[in-house]
Amino acid sequence: MGRPRAFDEDEAVRAAVELFGGRAYDGVSVDDLVGHLGVHRNSLYKTFGSKRGLYLIALRRHLADDVRPLLDALGGAPDAAAVLRLVTAADLRLLLLATVERAPVDEEVASEVTAALAAVDRAIAGALGVPADLAAALTATALGILLRGNPGNVATALTRHLDPLP
Repeated sequence: MGRPRAFDEDEAVRAAVELFGGRAYDGVSVDDLVGHLGVHRNSLYKTFGSKRGLYLIALRRHLADDVRPLLDALGGAPDAAAVLRLVTAADLRLLLLATVERAPVDEEVASEVTAALAAVDRAIAGALGVPADLAAALTATALGILLRGNPGNVATALTRHLDPLP
């Protein structure tokens, strides 16, 4: 019989979301995970299988904890400016990093990212009553604002011009 787990798996996954969201998959080593999560290397492998295994669990947690509430909030967005404010205020760092770093080389990550972005598009289209292509353009715009690193100022400037849109 093995020893009882000496760490809280839920806390470890939350810490992994923060670490991967701040430094991306390739920017995090197994040693970084062991140090940041406070787990032994053997425990990490036994519990999560691999760095990639932990990454996928962390990505799914991020989608559930950060993207899902955004979808709910977007459902009540009255206009395009509100959509931009909601998306640019959300913590989507891991989603963005997964989109540009891992999705092109990992089919499972690509599937998760594609589904999440499509859900954002649908939430925007439903809230605003706009076609899917316009909703996708608003999603891309909002995510681009986040990538610029100054979402407050850029979104504020842009929303002034979006007030006439639904």
